Amino acid sequence: MKYTVITGASSGIGYETALAFASRGKNLVLVARRNVELEKLKSEIVKITSNLDVVIIATDLSVTKNVYDLYEGLRDYQIETWINNAGFGNFATVGNQNLNKIETMLHLNIEALTILSTLYVRDYLNVEGSQLINVSSAGGYRIIEDSVTYCATKFYVSAFTEGLAQELKGLGAKMKAKVLAPASTETEFAKHAFGLEEFSLKGVLPKYHTAKEMAAFMLKLYDSEKILGYVSGITYEFELKDPVFPYVAIKKN
Repeated sequence: MKYTVITGASSGIGYETALAFASRGKNLVLVARRNVELEKLKSEIVKITSNLDVVIIATDLSVTKNVYDLYEGLRDYQIETWINNAGFGNFATVGNQNLNKIETMLHLNIEALTILSTLYVRDYLNVEGSQLINVSSAGGYRIIEDSVTYCATKFYVSAFTEGLAQELKGLGAKMKAKVLAPASTETEFAKHAFGLEEFSLKGVLPKYHTAKEMAAFMLKLYDSEKILGYVSGITYEFELKDPVFPYVAIKKN
């Protein structure tokens, strides 16, 4: 049995991506902090099909030990696809940002993603059909006012994943690495970034996507040979693209 791992699966893009992959008949490992929300998601998946194995794991991936424990706990599973979706944002000027929140964001957006990507590449580098998909942001390709640090974390995700994809290609590896870069999406992202109890993009932005639409873009990227699935923050059109960041291959003797 093969599995698709999705982190940050309790809401938003991760939640809808889980439903989308379930509709493809994929067994799932769903990871997030909130066990209650994961249980609700599992119940929704059972409504789609009762033939799938759905494993839920409640853990906080901003804690380094939990990241390693998560991966070690999945050693007995054959993982076909790993989707690093867990992450959060922050809206504040650099001088006014809450450093406790920023430290947690750095651990989750950068450290956890890098560790999980590295461990997955080590084990599945030459496994046919294996895919690593890391979720970045349109803010991983342009810097947005009052989101400098968040955008910097997503620039890291974009550059790291694009570079990894080029590296894998140069090695002749069977694994594919890809990056999804959403623009504004109706999820819990803005609520947590602003530190609000409730928040809706409706009436605030003229354009945005639903999490379900973003999950559909995720599937298009999954099916594609392209490395980048990019949503323009201006037109909100989705495009499958080649890498944006320059990659310099060093010739070895």
